[in-house]
Amino acid sequence: QVQVVESGGGLVQAGGSLRLSCTASGRDASSYSMGWFRQAPGKEREFVARISWNGGTTNYADSVKGRFTLSRDNAKNTVYLQMTSLKPEDTAVYYCAADLWFGSTKYRANYWGQGTQVTVSS
Repeated sequence: QVQVVESGGGLVQAGGSLRLSCTASGRDASSYSMGWFRQAPGKEREFVARISWNGGTTNYADSVKGRFTLSRDNAKNTVYLQMTSLKPEDTAVYYCAADLWFGSTKYRANYWGQGTQVTVSS
């Protein structure tokens, strides 16, 4: 079993920056890919970014490319989502996940955090 815990959400003005952190713990946690999803009110949960187990490969949703950067510190089993040039449409609950895979046209994951709120004011 893998536990996933996020931190770092909050309120920021449009154009600002915010960094989310996520730590995975448990058996084989360091061997899993990790990533972020988000869910805005009234919308389905959507993929944001993914990083491979060794940090060698990253994937981003088109909506965040060039603005968000996902990095990984394997010594701490922690990933960091640096979000810049934030927009009001980035407002959502952000969920960290471990053990992601791509299936049936979208990313999915086996382990989930509890979510952290990000609110971008205009």
